Amino acid sequence: MSPDDFRSIVDEHTDLVYGVAYRMMSNAQDAEDVTQETFLSAFRHWDSFRGGSSIGTWLYRIAVNACLMRLRKEKRARASTVDPGYGDTDVLDWAPDPSGTPEELALNSELRDELVRALAELPSDLRAAVVLRDVQGLSNAEASAVLDISVPSMKAKLHRGRVLLRRRLEEYARSAR
Repeated sequence: MSPDDFRSIVDEHTDLVYGVAYRMMSNAQDAEDVTQETFLSAFRHWDSFRGGSSIGTWLYRIAVNACLMRLRKEKRARASTVDPGYGDTDVLDWAPDPSGTPEELALNSELRDELVRALAELPSDLRAAVVLRDVQGLSNAEASAVLDISVPSMKAKLHRGRVLLRRRLEEYARSAR
């Protein structure tokens, strides 16, 4: 592959790779590092790309793996603060209403900040499932391919991640009403 061909792949997929890296890492600098690592790894291992999935799915997988490796290193340095219990609950609708009052828009901004903090507290495998599915908008099949897990496993991780996010955000939601 020529450098120009690869440059066009980078141009086409940088925003998506950075977006998943930022949401996984909750830090712009780490997201930039992961994005750079992703494309460097992709360039080095281009010969191993078999074409069984799209280039985008392959790059997502590399990015998620780079994020998970960094998060595992960080995990050794800090204890998890997430309650491991799960329950059957509905997930809040966090979509902001763009026609809202200034007060409502401020609350949505606070909720978004709270959501970012809550995502950062999720175990990395659950965070990856939530980010790929709910933030990046991948289908269950696409997200499971990126994570190299079965679709039922993806659905289970997604459910657990959503439940933990809801629990983490319930107190905030009650105080904002």
